[in-house]
Amino acid sequence: MKNTKLLIAGVFLTVALPFGALLLSSQAQLGSLGRAPAEEGGPLFPPRTPGLAVQGRAVYVSLGCVSCHTQQVRPAGQGSDIARGYGERPSVARDYVLQPDVLLGDRRIGPDLANYGVRAKSIADVHVAIHHGKAFAFLYESGAKGEIPSERAASLAAYLQSLRQDYSSPEAKLKQ
Repeated sequence: MKNTKLLIAGVFLTVALPFGALLLSSQAQLGSLGRAPAEEGGPLFPPRTPGLAVQGRAVYVSLGCVSCHTQQVRPAGQGSDIARGYGERPSVARDYVLQPDVLLGDRRIGPDLANYGVRAKSIADVHVAIHHGKAFAFLYESGAKGEIPSERAASLAAYLQSLRQDYSSPEAKLKQ
């Protein structure tokens, strides 16, 4: 037992070195990822999230929407997301660089929302989708002019409308 310290050090290094290499290689590949200009030279993508949508993101998390909806368009061969119209291209790491915590989702019970802002025709359509099924009816108040969205519903709708991946990135080009 005089070599116990050497044995423990060997086991530790056997586990720690590959784990450290994995972390460092991930940091080297994705750590410097940032916003990229469109190929034609226009604005940087992904765009920054507007203020009301930032509040809506907090509502999205507090309501547990991430439990039933994903925000990731899967590549061909891993699902039929593009065929279903969830997006024009698969999601890539650059799409999430501005998000403090990435809300990819746990499982997909409802439709994928990664590109929902492109699919929604208007803010009224977004409110109809939120109110559909009465699961979130408490976000709306009945009034003389119909259902009136609360502040939480308005910010959630702004967040959902801000979800767009309708730009080309260096890793994933839009299909023409």
